[in-house]
Amino acid sequence: MTTVARPLLAPSGVRFTPARASGVLVGLLLLLAAALAASALLGEYPVDIARALADPASPDGRVLFGLRIPRAVLGALVGASLAASGSALQALLRNPLADSFVLGVSGGAALGATLALALGLQAVAGPSVFAFVGAVAAMSLVLAAGRARSSPYAALLTGVVFNAFAAAIITCIKTLLTPDRLGEVLYWLAGSLGYERPRTLLVGGALQLVALGLLWVESARLNLLSLGDDEAASLGVPVRRTRALVLLATSLSVAGAVALAGLVGFVGLIVPHLLRLWLGPDQRLLIPASALGGAAFLVLADAATRVLFPVFHAEPPVGVVTAVLGGPFFVWLLNRREHPS
Repeated sequence: MTTVARPLLAPSGVRFTPARASGVLVGLLLLLAAALAASALLGEYPVDIARALADPASPDGRVLFGLRIPRAVLGALVGASLAASGSALQALLRNPLADSFVLGVSGGAALGATLALALGLQAVAGPSVFAFVGAVAAMSLVLAAGRARSSPYAALLTGVVFNAFAAAIITCIKTLLTPDRLGEVLYWLAGSLGYERPRTLLVGGALQLVALGLLWVESARLNLLSLGDDEAASLGVPVRRTRALVLLATSLSVAGAVALAGLVGFVGLIVPHLLRLWLGPDQRLLIPASALGGAAFLVLADAATRVLFPVFHAEPPVGVVTAVLGGPFFVWLLNRREHPS
């Protein structure tokens, strides 16, 4: 006898209404705007906004428009990708502990970037290009396994195994590297936001718009899939097609994010769960809300790395900040699931 998984943590009586959705999304959009403003202002070099706006060629203008705003936009893109993909995967796999790295995409991206840095190929195309190629290769492997077994769990297990395989290869490569090359690899693997060119941000933004838009289009069917395959099929959902589209969209989204920022963990776990506790499990609202919330969260986490500069005399990678916040949250979430109130 098949059993339906216990619903993901959510308050009772929460319903999706256009008025509620509009209010939530506007509030999160304002939070994101505030986070972007804070990211533009915070840093070791104090920026005079009036002077920067009056003369973009001034030192203040170059710092604001050439460094901080592009970095904040990059953080928003990566955070939106990881959080929205995490929300979709938790519903698809009916597992509240799933996040956007479970499909092996992160392992493929990390392996591609590590090989590029180890072999000195970053001058040819940059580690982000090799990371994206590795992520797409891993995604193809995982999707093929899911189609062969017609089960999301086959894709999940393939991703876990591939991540372990990639981690072993990366560890082997790190033992053979010189100290300077090793430092580059470790910094990338820790997850960090750099200063990308506008063209790179435009391409990354277009990719995320397509991938996250596809997730939102499939969100109503994703709600039914969270009940179980048999129940969803009885309600008219094309189960295999919907699952394949969601896996493809999340994989492409995470591949783009990891290629640009490295391995930034826990965003896809923290943000969807905090919003689900408040908004309920309806993916029609939760996916766009997670995108906005994840963008604001990662932008603020990156701003925190600049605030910590006087303490460490260097900016810690943003992946370290999200891990410090996400580790205790993971333990709390696991304990809450085992002992629900």
